[in-house]
Amino acid sequence: MNSARNGVAIGGGTGLPVVLRCLLASGFNTSAVVTMADDGGSSGTLRDELGILPPGDIRNCLVAMSDPSSELASLFNFRFGGGGALGGHSLGNLMLAALAEAEGGFPEALAAAERLLGTRGHALPSTLCDARLYGIDSTGERIDGQAALAHGTGPITRVGMTPESPNAYPPTLQAIRDASVVVIAPGSLFTSILPNFLVDGVTQVMRDSSAKRVFVCNLANQRGETAGMDAADHVDALVKHGLEGCLDVVIVHRSKQEVPAGTELCDDDAAGGVDVRADDSTLDRIRAHGVEVVTADLVDRDNPFHHASDRLCRVLNEVL
Repeated sequence: MNSARNGVAIGGGTGLPVVLRCLLASGFNTSAVVTMADDGGSSGTLRDELGILPPGDIRNCLVAMSDPSSELASLFNFRFGGGGALGGHSLGNLMLAALAEAEGGFPEALAAAERLLGTRGHALPSTLCDARLYGIDSTGERIDGQAALAHGTGPITRVGMTPESPNAYPPTLQAIRDASVVVIAPGSLFTSILPNFLVDGVTQVMRDSSAKRVFVCNLANQRGETAGMDAADHVDALVKHGLEGCLDVVIVHRSKQEVPAGTELCDDDAAGGVDVRADDSTLDRIRAHGVEVVTADLVDRDNPFHHASDRLCRVLNEVL
């Protein structure tokens, strides 16, 4: 495959679709590598009851890459209300579960969904194994399960998988090998991003890759997961989990107005700020890993805990 315009975005949660749209708008042949660690909400229920891989994060990616004129895409994101058997489930999750059974497997379900939605890229699970996430918090306590980690008291210091180093989905490794650009998208650091790099072989293909490898740091910390962490701490966590030498550029939000020292910023603070701290000394700690740091004001004024897609796309275009 010609790698001249192949882009891969890695992650899970709400940040990954934003990066996918940026890559598509820039003309890249785009693939999403998506965590399979989710075990909460609709995805967790379907995982436990039907034995399928969690469909929620990968559903969001399929919708993000769908034909803009697709009416089915909006239905994929429809979520049932109420407290009955369907309450809380998204229609897209149920459709992926049905397709997995009808087509004979999860990869086959994704291929069918891509055809139905007219996607302009491919959504790839990082693994097909039924791997479960666990984490160690700052007190040394082990917490089992992605949902429990996301809602714990934290902060988290390390995560792992059971079984350890589950087998990678081969097309995922090939997509990274073929890429000219790999972007680690913003998202929940320990429960959406890092699980992808606990899969056997993913960090190695990242290390061997000739692609430009970019990490987009989060805007806001998450209470119970990354509370108190600055931008350099986020990069340190990636390095600690096997990504030493796997990053070329780190994109960090930095507004003109500095946040007072000692301020704790979390995405559940209604009156709080949004900045993951990125002062000069923090940026120097990132550069000490041998990576380039790019700063910009990236906040979405209407949704201040998320990146503004137009601002992020502009910076990504400059970097790539």
